[in-house]
Amino acid sequence: MSKRVEKALELFRSGLNCSQAVVGTFCNQFGMDEPLSMKLACGFAGGLRCGEVCGAVTGAVMIIGLKYGQCIADDKASKGKCYEITSKFMEGYVKRKGTILCREILGYDVRDKETRAKFPGRQKKVCPEIIETAVLLLEEMGF
Repeated sequence: MSKRVEKALELFRSGLNCSQAVVGTFCNQFGMDEPLSMKLACGFAGGLRCGEVCGAVTGAVMIIGLKYGQCIADDKASKGKCYEITSKFMEGYVKRKGTILCREILGYDVRDKETRAKFPGRQKKVCPEIIETAVLLLEEMGF
């Protein structure tokens, strides 16, 4: 297991969410401090709290943006590179996991309290593997 995967899983086990675990693992590498990155990534958990794109995936896309993202309006090259790398990541993630949707990964929509109650501890079982996949894919892509 890589040091980054270990760090991401440690962050998750400490009580942070999937998105925070991925972002917190790579943020310092791109000049962003960990507390600020944790705040930025907080709301992305549970597929934006509605079962959509997995927090580990959105965390990885934030890291791609930190490395390749456009910050000047007419910098079309950076925008294009960021989009290209994001697309590669998304394709790689779907190949490995079959989906990027949190509700499909967990088997329920996080908004559905009754169904969620039927699966106690599911996130603690499922999310570590999902986080690991995101971190490993980023590493394979040169992060």
